[in-house]
Amino acid sequence: MSASAIFVLDLKGKVLICRNYMGNMDMNEIDHFMPILMKREEEAEMTPLVTHGSSHFLWIKHNNLYLVAMTKKNANAALVYSFLYRIVQVFQEYFKELEEESIRDNFVTVYELMDEIMDFGFPQTTDSKILQEYITQQGHKLEIGAVRPPATVTNAVSWRSEGIKYRKNEVFMDVIESVNLLVSATGSVLRSEIVGSIKLKVILSGMPELRLGLNDKVLFEITGRDKSKTVELEDVKFHQCVRLSRFQNDRTISFIPPDGESELMSYRLNTTVKPLIWIESVIERFSHSRIEIKVKARSQFKSRSTANNVSIFVPVPNDADSPKFKTSTGSAKWVPEKNAVQWNIKSFPGGKEYLMRAHFGLPSVESEELEAKRPITVNFEIPYFTVSGIQVRYLKIIEKSGYQALPWVRYITQSGDYQLRTN
Repeated sequence: MSASAIFVLDLKGKVLICRNYMGNMDMNEIDHFMPILMKREEEAEMTPLVTHGSSHFLWIKHNNLYLVAMTKKNANAALVYSFLYRIVQVFQEYFKELEEESIRDNFVTVYELMDEIMDFGFPQTTDSKILQEYITQQGHKLEIGAVRPPATVTNAVSWRSEGIKYRKNEVFMDVIESVNLLVSATGSVLRSEIVGSIKLKVILSGMPELRLGLNDKVLFEITGRDKSKTVELEDVKFHQCVRLSRFQNDRTISFIPPDGESELMSYRLNTTVKPLIWIESVIERFSHSRIEIKVKARSQFKSRSTANNVSIFVPVPNDADSPKFKTSTGSAKWVPEKNAVQWNIKSFPGGKEYLMRAHFGLPSVESEELEAKRPITVNFEIPYFTVSGIQVRYLKIIEKSGYQALPWVRYITQSGDYQLRTN
């Protein structure tokens, strides 16, 4: 990767923290970064990389901070940016929020972290679980004279410590799918995708090996089994614990899991999703003095499933007042800061249809408002259900001591960016 130095600057370009990793550059070169950036901003030519002479600055902005990597070499830019975002993640896991104040309050810890996560311009340990074993916000945990690094640093399985013991051994697995949907005013689906992740909570002793089987279309094709109830996963990303060579050979997801909570994998499916909650709305205006909105909500999934905590946000003109509501179920309220009616339905079983009417006064005499053309957005969560049809076929837990462990699997579908345009 080869980054010579890393800087953390405030919004004015003042250096809060810097670390010179290679000693091959003049650290005062950073003084040129902010003037160049401001000039680029004025000329509307903002780029993620700026250059002064032979010095290259690769930067990202986070809250009220700039994180800048400085190099003279022809570095791998993608790797540098990945590293900068990883620094943000590590700092957030330590300080909750990463901003100027949290940097100023934690100088000692920040410098210790920067010493550990990179060595001579090359990334080293960027896993906060490992870092937290020996760098705490109370200072260094390593005792004076202790030369042995934590086991996780030297261990082949760097994400898990040895000697973990629990009285009760369990694994909780959540398969969570978010539905992103955009429906046109005429009712056609313009965009739909499913973004999924499998999250783990591992309470297991020792060094267990887990094997996960999914109804993966490619696997079923390899084995020649009926693939009518399979899913074709795209853009699959795994946690570093998964043995990728094994997955590529026979689609087996085999791994020694991190202790506690982690994301095992994420995936995406670009597929036409039938809208799970369908909304129809009619807006009637009466001589610019009042407006009536009728909304019909229909759940288009099977009756054995139920959507929980459904919130439907219906846009209204920004000069509306004097709201009155009538609902066949749930409750409606006006949210003036969003210029919207929020219709809340705690429990929405499949195959049901509900109605809501909202009546507003319109004090100002204005032409047809474009504001009312904002889309209706819907939030919901459906437990025990996946829209893709993904299934955990088995979750095997193997540990040399031979203990029995209970695997628990839960499925949840929720709304992502779920919008329906109105007439």
